Amino acid sequence: MTDNVKKPASTDLATNIAYLKKELAVDKSFDLIYIDLEYDEVKMGLFAVDAFAKDEAITQIQRELISFQKDKVKGTIIDRLTKARIPFIEIETTTDLEVVIDQVLAGQAAFVVEGFDEIILVDTREYPVRGPEEPDTEQVIRGSKDGFVETLVFNAGLIRRRVRDRTLRHEYIKIGRRSQSDICITYIDDIADPDIVIYLKDKLDKIDTDGLPMGDKTLEEYLFGQHYNPYPLVRYTERPDVASSHLFEGHVLILVDGSPSVIVLPTTFWHHLQHAEEYRQKPIVGATLRLVRFAAVWASIFLLPLWYLFAVNPDMLPNELSYIGPNEVGQVPLVAQFILAEAGIEMLRMAAIHTPSALATALGLVAAILIGEVAIEVGLFSHEVVLYLAIAAVGSFATPSYEMSLANRIIRILLLIIVSIFHVPGYMVGTLLLIFLLSTMRSLETPYFWPFLPFNFRGLRDVLLRAPMPLKNRRPRAIHPVDPDR
Repeated sequence: MTDNVKKPASTDLATNIAYLKKELAVDKSFDLIYIDLEYDEVKMGLFAVDAFAKDEAITQIQRELISFQKDKVKGTIIDRLTKARIPFIEIETTTDLEVVIDQVLAGQAAFVVEGFDEIILVDTREYPVRGPEEPDTEQVIRGSKDGFVETLVFNAGLIRRRVRDRTLRHEYIKIGRRSQSDICITYIDDIADPDIVIYLKDKLDKIDTDGLPMGDKTLEEYLFGQHYNPYPLVRYTERPDVASSHLFEGHVLILVDGSPSVIVLPTTFWHHLQHAEEYRQKPIVGATLRLVRFAAVWASIFLLPLWYLFAVNPDMLPNELSYIGPNEVGQVPLVAQFILAEAGIEMLRMAAIHTPSALATALGLVAAILIGEVAIEVGLFSHEVVLYLAIAAVGSFATPSYEMSLANRIIRILLLIIVSIFHVPGYMVGTLLLIFLLSTMRSLETPYFWPFLPFNFRGLRDVLLRAPMPLKNRRPRAIHPVDPDR
C-alpha cells in the first residue's frame, strides 16, 4: 500500500480551502459539503460528506461555537477549540492536507481555522447501517440472534461485548490507493501466535491495488493465492459468538468495512464443518449432530461416484446389495445424466438467489414437478440418478461452510468423471489424490488436515466428538497459541 505525498497546510485560510475544494471537487459532487463559518471574528471552513455527517453532532458543535469568545482564549485558538469548545470524543488535528482529504472522504468533518496550519478533524460520521440480525446461513435454534453488519466499528463492538479482555486488540489498517478501505486485525495479544499477526500485517501492508471491490474475498486472494485450489483456506462467519470463540482458541480475525463477514484464520478442514448449533445443545446431542453432518458431507463427495462404480460394475456387489443400480438405464448414459443433473441443480441454485422470496416456493414446485418428474418420464433421467443426486445435494446444503460445499461439489464432479473413465482404479486414485491434496495444504503454517495428518489424539477426539466444555481445557496446538491452556 503506497502512502500519499504529503501536502503541508498553510496558515492562510483561503489557500487551504481552495486546495481542499479543488481536490475534493466540492463543486462537482453534490454530496460533498463546504460551509463558511465565522465565530467572534474568527473565520473557519467546514468540510464533510452529507451522507456520513451526523446532523445532531454538527448542529451541537455549531451551537457551542456560537458562544466562543476570542479574547478569553488562553493559549492558541486550536487548543481552545479542541479541548473545550468542540464537545466530541474523537477529535484530532493534522497539518497534512492529504490526510484531511482522506479523512473527509472516510466520513469525518474537517474544520479549517484562519491563521493556523492545524486542521481539526472530528469523527462525526454515522454510516447507513441495518440492524444486527441473525445471518441466514448460520441460524441456530438456541443462542444469540445478532449478526455482523456492514459497519466496521459496530462489528468491533459486537466482539468487544463478548471478549472483555484487556489484551484484545483491534488494529486499524487502510488498504487501497483509491478505495482507502478500512481493515481491522483482531486478536487476543497473549493467546494468538505473534508470528501470524506480524505476517498478516506485513502481507496486508504490501497490498498495492486501487481498491477492494469484493472486500474480504479480495483480501483472501491477496493473502493466500492458490487460485486453482477450490478449498477455502480461511473461514467466514457472520456470527459474533462464533468469531469470539475462535479468538479464545488463538485465531486471528480480519474485519473489512462494508462486509458482514469476518475472516477467521488460520483454519483447518474441520473448522469448516463446525456449526454453532452443536455447542448450543447437550454434548451427546451435539456429538450426534456432528456425526450426522460428517456423514452428509462424505455422502456429498463420494456417494455418486461410488454408486456409479457399482452401477456399471454390478458383479462387484454381493447378493445382499444386488438392488443397487438402475433398473432402466434410459436413453442417456449414466455419467451424462449426472453431469446434466448437477448443472441443473446449479442453475436452480442461481435462479433461487435471483428470485424474489415470494416466488421461491413457486420455483421449487416447478423444479420438483415439471423438471424432475417429466425428465424421468421422458427417459432423460432414471429414478436412481435423481435419488442419489438429491442425497448428495442435501449433503452439500448440510455443510456449514458455503465455500466448502462449493469445493466439495467440484471435487464430486471431477471424481465422477475420473471413475467413468478408469472405473475402480480411477476411484482409488482419485480418492488418494484428494487426501494428498488436503494433507499437503497449509493455512499460515497450520496443516489443513490436522489432527489426522499430522496425527494428534486430543485434536482427533475434539473433531469427531463434541466434548463437554469443562473438558476442553487445551487450545488447538495446530494454530500455535502462546497460552495453550484455557
